[in-house]
Amino acid sequence: MAIVDRHGLPLAVHVASASPYEGHLVGPTLDARFLPDLPTRLIGDRGYDSDPLDQYLRQTYGVEMIAAHRRGRTRTQDGRSLRRARRRWKVERFFAWLHNSRRVVTRWERHVANYLGMVQLACAQILLRRL
Repeated sequence: MAIVDRHGLPLAVHVASASPYEGHLVGPTLDARFLPDLPTRLIGDRGYDSDPLDQYLRQTYGVEMIAAHRRGRTRTQDGRSLRRARRRWKVERFFAWLHNSRRVVTRWERHVANYLGMVQLACAQILLRRL
């Protein structure tokens, strides 16, 4: 999981197994952020469109979640905030930058802490290149 800013620079990364639902990993990813300040809004795809996730993020972190609507949704967001969702491609660009590090593309490390260290090192390299 990764959270990036509007320029595609990493704000937080978190490593977990592939089995849990991504909505459950948003909180631990926010806790693993690099900077002390929280973002005011998060933009996600349809998988993050959930009332309990919206409520949890708003109450715990004070963060607004903007996600495209799933079918059959009863309560929806207004269209103005959904216009920001067009910038989701910047997250994909971050992962393309991350995959320039061969060590991160495939997880060869046995321990999660070692792999997380490599991912954080690759994020630092991205930050140094872009700033």
